[in-house]
Amino acid sequence: MTDHVVLPGGERYRLRGGVGYPRPGRPARSRIAYAAAHVVADPRAENVPGAPAVLDWEATLAFRRHLWSYGLGVAEAMDTAQRGMGLDYPATRELIRRTAAAAGGPIVAGVGTDQLEPGPATLDEVRRAYADQLADVLAARAQPVIMCSRHLAAAARGREDYLDVYGELIAQSDRPVLLHWLGPMFDPALAGYWGSADLDAASSTVLALVTSNVDGIKVSLLDAAREVALRRRLPPGVRLYTGDDFHYPELIRGDEQGHSDALLGIFAAIAPAAAAALAALDGDDIDSYHRILDPTVALSRHMFAAPTYHYKVGIVFLAWLAGHQDHFTMVGGAQSGRSPAHLATLLRLADEAGLLPDAELAAARARAYFTVAGVAQ
Repeated sequence: MTDHVVLPGGERYRLRGGVGYPRPGRPARSRIAYAAAHVVADPRAENVPGAPAVLDWEATLAFRRHLWSYGLGVAEAMDTAQRGMGLDYPATRELIRRTAAAAGGPIVAGVGTDQLEPGPATLDEVRRAYADQLADVLAARAQPVIMCSRHLAAAARGREDYLDVYGELIAQSDRPVLLHWLGPMFDPALAGYWGSADLDAASSTVLALVTSNVDGIKVSLLDAAREVALRRRLPPGVRLYTGDDFHYPELIRGDEQGHSDALLGIFAAIAPAAAAALAALDGDDIDSYHRILDPTVALSRHMFAAPTYHYKVGIVFLAWLAGHQDHFTMVGGAQSGRSPAHLATLLRLADEAGLLPDAELAAARARAYFTVAGVAQ
């Protein structure tokens, strides 16, 4: 049958197809929500480890139009877009420029130091690299997200170096910036960021950077209690954007003392459900909010399972199954980062959450993938 696929282990699974969430008439009012978007590789190019990234620009921008159509903002050139894992800085700069020029909704864009060569860098080199990328983002008229830097993590001698480097960048921006705290589960090179392995001390450093030119901070630590504790210490008007792909329903809903907004990789994969859930939250329909969003958590937890930094493979696999691109190829050959067994579970969880709009298309593509992987169909 055309909506069936044989999974590793021999199970014959029948896909249900998508729920068909309607596009909202407007973005959510009660929460700000950005989806961190992936990039679509050009399958005809040499997108192999170590080679410059070559993108399919039309498919890449079409996916961003899809996100905007559901009322979500686009978080551009974040780690979901394979920063530090195949996407080189010339391609990143062009990505930011093109997305900002085509913007059909809100956009923020990552500022890092990944134009520097891997390995040791001086603090002055880190400062210049950050400043150059900040200038590129501002020139594109996007809101900057100052990302964690592997080079700064290696070069900084302690808290004061972080305060100096970030303080200069915040002052240089002509608009409020977002800070970004990315935990080592997403990038092991960021262990001890902010000058301390002690998270209370690290939080104090982050809070010391919050000035009138800081819109908020994205926190990706996969630790809901830590995020809530930091959120409650932020000054009025400074937002906490959750990057917690394990606990996002409860963090976005919030409590009597506040809530988190969202800047999430998983929202790229679940955009229709995320938009519907946020619309329910706007109407104080908490039951519908959880009914829609809670079934996506098992999918997200599996997608972001250790080694977490390979979650991007799942994002691209689901984009292919859902019809947003015509192939399952990633820059840097990164599609090899997850096993057929992992992706089979991802397929099932996405289908159970109603996120694959065309069951026959998804089944046909899954059958093609598993056939190549050695699973007879």
